[in-house]
Amino acid sequence: MASLCSSSMISLALLVLALGNANATLYTNFYSSSCPKLFHTVKGTVESAISKEARMGASLLRLFFHDCFVNGCDGSILLDDTSSFTGEKNAGPNRNSARGFGVIDKIKSAVEEVCPGVVSCADILAIAARDSVAILGGPTWDVKLGRRDARTASQSAANNGIPRPTSNLNQLISRFNALRLSTKDLVALSGGHTIGQARCTNFRARIYNETNIDSSFARLRQSTCPRATGSGDNNLAPLDLATPTFFDNHYFKNLIQKKGLIHSDQQLFNGGSTDSIVRTYSTNPASFFADFSTAMIKMGDISPLTGSRGEIRKNCRRVN
Repeated sequence: MASLCSSSMISLALLVLALGNANATLYTNFYSSSCPKLFHTVKGTVESAISKEARMGASLLRLFFHDCFVNGCDGSILLDDTSSFTGEKNAGPNRNSARGFGVIDKIKSAVEEVCPGVVSCADILAIAARDSVAILGGPTWDVKLGRRDARTASQSAANNGIPRPTSNLNQLISRFNALRLSTKDLVALSGGHTIGQARCTNFRARIYNETNIDSSFARLRQSTCPRATGSGDNNLAPLDLATPTFFDNHYFKNLIQKKGLIHSDQQLFNGGSTDSIVRTYSTNPASFFADFSTAMIKMGDISPLTGSRGEIRKNCRRVN
């Protein structure tokens, strides 16, 4: 019996060690020797893109979010459709919405010039998201690297995996928890909506039908988003009414004033369990920045392909 217990304990210890190693396969210095100019190269291209269009920073951040929530942070969102699979670009949450693919192409080309065949598209996307936030006035963090690229993509997984703008609070918490992201992570990551814009089709129901909305704000948004479906569907409005191209904590101040543009955003401050977190972030930007950085690192850890799994794509739009 003693030897059996000892053997079981050893097996358990090995399992814990194996799981620990599985979660420790990404490193901040992964490319320090193989591609020492990586960060400088990525940042330069992101800065150039944002200087031409400030909205691009939000678009790159959103690409990373939508990539990680569908089978992990594996660059699958970047793949074009092929004869063997229908990818994620035309899934409901991404169609006529996900953008920034051309910027990722430019970054990849620039990186290939300095270290060909070394850096994955998945890692480029992770770095570009971090740089976008920092360039627009937000926090920075050390990005963990070592991801490899997926060889396939799934439209159905994107349709099912990415939270919808119509989600209620319980649905949001459940989806984030399924990916080992806490309720605090949910609120912090939602603060990424302090930059960027949304299409009329994603907030029409809120500004015409909901009651937990500031009436003057609703009228303002109605002026460019007609009630009739199919009319002005792609008209844009800033997610953050106050500072739409600056990464700050105004998003949370908007929620307290019932000026959240999207239903799922206002759900974070609607008499539920996340109200207190929203209040904290609305008055303490340092707390928001710290928690956002932590949550971005955790999100970047979702199911990466490492070791011999996946590949290092030469072109982010297609498999090798």
